[in-house]
Amino acid sequence: MKITVIGAGNVGATTAQRIADKELAEQVVLVDVVDGVPQGKALDMWESAPVEMTDTMIIGTNGYEETAGSDIVVITAGLARKPGMSRDDLLMKNAEIVGSCAENAVKVSPNAIFIIVSNPLDVMTYVTMKRTGLDRSRVLGMAGVLDSARFRSFVAMELNVSVEDVTAFVLGGHGDSMVPLPRFSTVAGIPLPELIPADRLAEIVTRTRNGGIEIVNFLKTGSAYYAPSASAVQMVESIVKNKRRILPCAVWLDGEYGLKDTVAGVPVKIGKNGMEKIIEITLLPEEAAALAASAADVRENIAKLKL
Repeated sequence: MKITVIGAGNVGATTAQRIADKELAEQVVLVDVVDGVPQGKALDMWESAPVEMTDTMIIGTNGYEETAGSDIVVITAGLARKPGMSRDDLLMKNAEIVGSCAENAVKVSPNAIFIIVSNPLDVMTYVTMKRTGLDRSRVLGMAGVLDSARFRSFVAMELNVSVEDVTAFVLGGHGDSMVPLPRFSTVAGIPLPELIPADRLAEIVTRTRNGGIEIVNFLKTGSAYYAPSASAVQMVESIVKNKRRILPCAVWLDGEYGLKDTVAGVPVKIGKNGMEKIIEITLLPEEAAALAASAADVRENIAKLKL
């Protein structure tokens, strides 16, 4: 197994380190345009291998020759948000960056599965699919795993329970229009509405929607990377180990949930071939309307790119 991570910033470097620590590949290739940065970070990670007891080899490069034959490509490259910026503010510049990265990577790894982490996530998933020509089953956006993790962490804090007992689903776009689904979210199998009053649950949902910008406002010069990298690696692990996890991921929809020609977060079965199945759950009218509105936001931003 060979895995390439494009972008050696905080998200990319942490993703590469987590993949190595979990020994999910024989080799991890870290790519970045800045000379010396991927090489230095990769060497530093490799020197931690004797301590972490992992034999995953990590190399850094500024080109794509070393990435040839990758089984999975994780794209984290692009500009990060700053205070006052929305994910959509990054649209044009990151579309150019991500599109170029995807094209270069697929030329030497035509059989790879692509996992997209760059923002705005849903649109960048579409950009990658368009620029690579890959089937939608092999281009997955990370967003829903991260948003669900944030929802789960806030619920665990609220109830003072283990995160292991909390499950949650967040659908829709990775942004202000995301759709957390409390009635599909549980603690040890108990639906959240039975444990948390409606008004308090609404506040937790709002905090989940604002989870990214809350961290941006604290950091001021960057954005989240520990939770995003962990979320991407959970997807990587499901592919590498053919675990067939059901995870909320951003994928191109072709009639599922009544939506077409857009990317949105929906429950997906992930295995060795990428997306194996989209799971369609029955939504209440207001939930379906919220998902449709979220997908429409993504469609509107896709149209701006004129690809």
